[in-house]
Amino acid sequence: MFLISWFESTVHVGKLQDLINRSKMARCRGRFVCPVILYKGKHICRSATLAGWGELYGRTGYNYIFSGGSDDAWADAEDISEEDSALRNADSQLFDKVRGHDIKLLRYLSVRYICDLMVENKKVKFGLNVTSSEKVDKAQRYADFTLLSIPYPGCEFFKEYKDRDYTAEGLIFNWKQDYVDAPLSIPVSLTQSLNIDWSEYQSWDLVQQTQNYLKLLISIINSDDDSGLLVHCISGWDRTPLFISLLRLSLWADGLIHASLEPSEILYLTVAYDWFLFGHMLVDRLSKGEEIFFFCFNFLKHITSEEFSAVKSQRRKSLPPSFTLEEICMLKQRDRGSTTSLSSDFSLGMESSPGAAGSFTYEAVELMPAGAQAQAAWRKSCASSPQAVLWSRAQQSEDRLPSAGMGEVKSSSSSSSTHSDNFLRIGSSPLEVPRSRLVSASDRESRLEEVRSAFLASYSQTIGLKAVPPGPSGAIGGLLEQFVRGVGLRGSSTL
Repeated sequence: MFLISWFESTVHVGKLQDLINRSKMARCRGRFVCPVILYKGKHICRSATLAGWGELYGRTGYNYIFSGGSDDAWADAEDISEEDSALRNADSQLFDKVRGHDIKLLRYLSVRYICDLMVENKKVKFGLNVTSSEKVDKAQRYADFTLLSIPYPGCEFFKEYKDRDYTAEGLIFNWKQDYVDAPLSIPVSLTQSLNIDWSEYQSWDLVQQTQNYLKLLISIINSDDDSGLLVHCISGWDRTPLFISLLRLSLWADGLIHASLEPSEILYLTVAYDWFLFGHMLVDRLSKGEEIFFFCFNFLKHITSEEFSAVKSQRRKSLPPSFTLEEICMLKQRDRGSTTSLSSDFSLGMESSPGAAGSFTYEAVELMPAGAQAQAAWRKSCASSPQAVLWSRAQQSEDRLPSAGMGEVKSSSSSSSTHSDNFLRIGSSPLEVPRSRLVSASDRESRLEEVRSAFLASYSQTIGLKAVPPGPSGAIGGLLEQFVRGVGLRGSSTL
C-alpha cells in the first residue's frame, strides 16, 4: 500500500495511462516509453526506437479500421489550420501528432537523457527504412532532450560470443560493416567525470564496451539533477534488457534498490520482468546461437568492483570535509535522512528496528579511525548515542548466530536473511521505493557472484550450454570441459 501511494505521488496513474495510450504508435512495434526502475526519485525507462513511416501508417490504418473509425492516438490532437496544412505534407502532420504524444510522455516522466543503442541511424530492410530514431528526426522534435548515441552490437553478434566458447574477452565488433552508420556521440558534460577515452570505442572488446557503457549510465542516474533516463535499441527486447538488467542488479548489489530481496529473488525479478515480460524471444535466440541473455548474467563477474558502484559517488557527496566523527555520531535521525527516502543522499541513518540497524555496518566500519586504540576511543565516545547502542545490540545478536567463515562485516545477503522478520519487505515490485542500505565492495562482489552462480546453476539445469567440440581426450573430456565452464571453475578464460 505504501509503495502504491508513493508511486502515485510521483505520477498520476490515470494520466500516465492516457499518455501511454496516445503515444504507443510513435515507437517501433507499439513499444512505448515505460518506467521500470524508480531510483532517487528518477524514472529509468525503456522502449523501442521511433517507428518509421511504413509502420506508422500501417498501424494507424489498422487501428482506425478496427476501432470503428476512431483512434485514441489522434484524440485531442492540436488543430492545424488549412493554411498550415497547405504548407506541410501529410507525413509531417502525422509525425508531429504521434511523436508529439511521445514527447509529452517523456516530459511527464521527467526524462531528459535518451540513450540510443542502435548501430544504425535507421533500421533498413529490403531497401526500406523500417524504423527511425530521435537522433535523425528531421524536424528535430527531440532537440530539447540530451541525446546519446552509444552504438552497441545487436543480438546477432552474440553468436560469435557463443562460437568462441562464451568468451567475450578479445571479441571486437566489426564497425566497418555497411549498415553501421551511427557514430558514438555523448555530450562532453557527461564524460568529464569518467576516465574513459571514448575516441577508442571501436577498438574495445565486448567486455570493455559493456563496462564503459554501464559506467556512463550509472553516472547519468547519479547526477545531481532530477531528470530521468530512457534506454532503447530497435525493438527493445535484446540490448535494452541487457543494460536495464545490469543497471538493476548493480544498484541492488549496492543496497540502493530492492534491498529486501535475496539473490534468488532479484534474479527471478529481473529475468521475469526485464527480459521475458518485455518480449525477449529466448527460444528463437537459442536456436540461432545468439546468447545475449546468457551473456548478461555471466557478465556480472566483470562489474563487481567499486568502480561500478553508485555508492561511491553518493558517499563523496554525503560527507562534507567539515564533518568530524563526533558530528557524524551525534547526528539526529532527521538530519541523517530516512532510509526509505528516494532523495536522501546522506543515508547513514537507522530505522528504529534491529533489521535496519544491521545496515549500518559498512559505513560505521569505514568511518572509524584507523588503529585499535583510536577505534576503541571512538566507540566509547559514541556509546551514549541511541543509534550506536542500537547498532551494538544488533551486532551482538548477530554474533550469536552460526556464521562459519564470516567476519564482523557480514554480507548484505546474509544480513537481509537474518533480519527478514524485522522489517517490511517491499521488494516485490520493479518500481520499488529504495530502502537504502550501503554495502562494502566485498559485499557487492559476493552479492553479484551469488546471483551469477544461481543463474548458471538454473541455466545449466533448464537449458544447458551448447556442447563444445570434444578435445583430444574425446567426448568425456568435452563434457567435463562443459561442466567446468558451467560452474565457473575454469581459469583466465572462464565463463
